Amino acid sequence: MNRMHESMKLFDSICNNKWFTETSIILFLNKKDLFEEKIAHSPLTICFPEYPGTVCTSRCNHGTKPLVCPNKNDEAQAYIQTKFEDLNKKKDTKEIYSHFTCATDTKNVQFVFDAVTDVIIKNNLKDCGLF
Repeated sequence: MNRMHESMKLFDSICNNKWFTETSIILFLNKKDLFEEKIAHSPLTICFPEYPGTVCTSRCNHGTKPLVCPNKNDEAQAYIQTKFEDLNKKKDTKEIYSHFTCATDTKNVQFVFDAVTDVIIKNNLKDCGLF
């Protein structure tokens, strides 16, 4: 089992824990810079054989191996995000707020913290009946 599957298993156990049935979760998918590097050299199908991602063509000039095209990084990230979010068995009572992050990118970290603050404020306003 690789790290991605271990992370998904851990997320599943927390997300679907009986104590958190109505608790929204903020999911940080960190190290997006490393993911982008790795996806350029290793197809996502190694981890997820069912991944229907775009395969490089000869026009991409990335060699002869059929790799997921590095230009389709957003597609691969969206697939990973969906895999995590689909683990949520209580979609009617629990929201998952996902963010791809790179802890060394201060602008990205600031953006994510601002988004998290907005989610917390929104949920508190909702709990008070003001939203």
